[in-house]
Amino acid sequence: MARILAVTGGYVVPVSSDPIENGTVIVTDGRITAVGGSDTPVPDGAEVVDASGSWVVPGFVESHGHIGVHEEGEGWSGNDTNEMTDPNGSRFRAIDGIDIEEEGFRDALRGGVTTAVIKPGSGNPIGGRTVAIKTWGGRTVDEQILAADVSVKSALGENPKRVWGDKGKTPQTRLGVASVLRDAFAAAQAYAAKRDAANEKGEPFERDLGKETLAAVLAGDLLWDQHCHRHDDIATAIRIADEFGYTLVVNHGTEAHKIADVLAEKQIPVIFGPLLTSRSKVELRDRAIGNLALIAEAGVKVAITTDHPVVPIDQIRLQAILAVRDGLPATTALEALTANPADILRLNERVGALEVGRDGDVVVWSGDPLAVDSRVQRVYIEGRPVYEPAEGGSRVVERWERFGRTAWN
Repeated sequence: MARILAVTGGYVVPVSSDPIENGTVIVTDGRITAVGGSDTPVPDGAEVVDASGSWVVPGFVESHGHIGVHEEGEGWSGNDTNEMTDPNGSRFRAIDGIDIEEEGFRDALRGGVTTAVIKPGSGNPIGGRTVAIKTWGGRTVDEQILAADVSVKSALGENPKRVWGDKGKTPQTRLGVASVLRDAFAAAQAYAAKRDAANEKGEPFERDLGKETLAAVLAGDLLWDQHCHRHDDIATAIRIADEFGYTLVVNHGTEAHKIADVLAEKQIPVIFGPLLTSRSKVELRDRAIGNLALIAEAGVKVAITTDHPVVPIDQIRLQAILAVRDGLPATTALEALTANPADILRLNERVGALEVGRDGDVVVWSGDPLAVDSRVQRVYIEGRPVYEPAEGGSRVVERWERFGRTAWN
């Protein structure tokens, strides 16, 4: 029997189309099957949720975070963000360090975040593969995977210089960091050519998991998520991407406004943030929330990130509110939390909008999410309730409830 959810009577904001007064969203077996007005038929047997007086929006997408690999309140034991034993970490994968019981995932639900792209840290020039997961619902992280192969995290600037300079090893300069990337891509090109030749001849070939990852970047199967703040580091990111022909996504982009016209011309998107931080290092000296509005105004597609736990993940919409205060159009701000990160990271067939065929990741807010006094009332991931009203407030629907248990014992 089909599992059907009908959210009715709310102010529905699909993001990909115009808002609907007194709207209806139907989710059948995890996917959205209808978005329309009050005359939208509600199938027999549906669970009906009355959202009258509330806003109904897609779940937010955190496009650059370390939730689950950098656990809050766990110190050294819970920090698996950086494997800083090799500048080229192309063989590393974020998924292998994710603890889905970390408290940050509960915060994500409280903030309306239903998808998170989790990335290795920025201590290495090449950090490793990223993964997109839903923020709740599985017994293991594998049951929450949205896309196992999204991108490769890379870092330019101060972080890899500091990490490896302190070790007295290459790279210690921006020149050295760039050379690590070039050497790795050149080796991956040679590896791919030998692999393809061996395959054509039917000969055995010894696999190298790191070079396989970089070959996938060169083939366009994986994006290149480039941590870079200063405009000169962004220029280096563009230069190397042009040399090797891969698809670049700028992450952080503190000074991206200085070359926003170049980014717009080349159609390079920016995952901007975190916004609520101090100028803690030299490359952040020109950090300003208003820079995001300048980047978007130039025609660059933008997303907003908390870089959790740098900024708690449930504060992602607060960052959007402050960006609106400093000049970002409200419609762009909402897109930067939903449709844009989904588009940038190739997740838009599944998430980012309330649209027929996409996942039923639906969040009911007490009002406009960009109003500071609005609160999350209900969260559904693939049509299943994961956060709901309860006596004295709201509660997370525990994993064992989904699997027919009331407690572990």
